[in-house]
Amino acid sequence: MKRTHLPLNALRVYDAAARHLSFTRAADELAVTPAAVGQQIRALEDHLGVVLFRRTSKGLELTPEGTAGLDALREGFLSFEESVAAMQAGQSSDRYTIAAPREFYAAWLAPRLAPFQAETPGVQYILAPDEGADFTQANLDLAIRFVTGPGELEGVQLAPALKVEVAAPNARNAWIDWPEAGLPDEASPCVKTSSAGQAMSSALAGMGRTLLPLALVESALANGTLEALGEPVESRRAYWLLAPVPQWRSKKVKALVAHLTSADTDPA
Repeated sequence: MKRTHLPLNALRVYDAAARHLSFTRAADELAVTPAAVGQQIRALEDHLGVVLFRRTSKGLELTPEGTAGLDALREGFLSFEESVAAMQAGQSSDRYTIAAPREFYAAWLAPRLAPFQAETPGVQYILAPDEGADFTQANLDLAIRFVTGPGELEGVQLAPALKVEVAAPNARNAWIDWPEAGLPDEASPCVKTSSAGQAMSSALAGMGRTLLPLALVESALANGTLEALGEPVESRRAYWLLAPVPQWRSKKVKALVAHLTSADTDPA
């Protein structure tokens, strides 16, 4: 069934003018000019084909036609407010669906997510297996991706775009490659992997050296399971926390983004 087009802004102005019986006071409430209120009322009268207000010696008063629909209109606005409140409550309370690289979740995200979980009891966290998944199809709230920037999404960079050459103590003198490693031209890798996580696991097992995002290996460097073989260097990509604009503006996403980007959440 096709719905009738409703001039909602004009109806909101009409409701305010009817409550105050004054275009000036309605304008003050709506933060517009009295002339703008008058224009909206005239446009609504033209749309409906009726006169809603008349001016008398005592001031502004409603016509019978203007009075007839007010109760239903106000009930409708209350229903709108209840609907919006229900949608906000539904999106803000009970679950987060997050896509993130497994190795980054283990090394960086999980230690920072734990304090947020402790402060939000009753919230469920769903970890999607593919950080590149479509937001709509996977019903994602947020994704963490190793990219050059947010692109068409909203986002914030979670860590500096730096990479560092690492190896386990007493590792083989050989190279481990992965698509974003950027190994030296003269390097001849003995292990080729498809992801930073596989390269990191290979390095931890002592299979050789590789270049990995600093954010991914900071905890391993701190506990000594990996050693830095040089100073960090700039990287083309970094880990970004991303979402489409509607999700990014939601109350629950704002809360988690603020937590993850706060210096207070750093486990170190």
